[in-house]
Amino acid sequence: MTLDRVKRGQLLKIMSIPDKQIRAQAIRFGIAEGELVNCEEVVPAGPVVIRKNNQLLALGRGLARQISVQCME
Repeated sequence: MTLDRVKRGQLLKIMSIPDKQIRAQAIRFGIAEGELVNCEEVVPAGPVVIRKNNQLLALGRGLARQISVQCME
């Protein structure tokens, strides 16, 4: 499953970020493969908002579509 298809409230594990540039961009946000994040909000036709520790990050759909996740619940 990719990050753009998750639902609000899910606990997620980042499984893979295959594109090198997107991986570098995600690492700047503090997101790497193996990290656990919570989905805080999915804005219709907008970004996916995730929480890592106490930080909220809004990721655009294009970026979220390229990040593979696994639901941990």
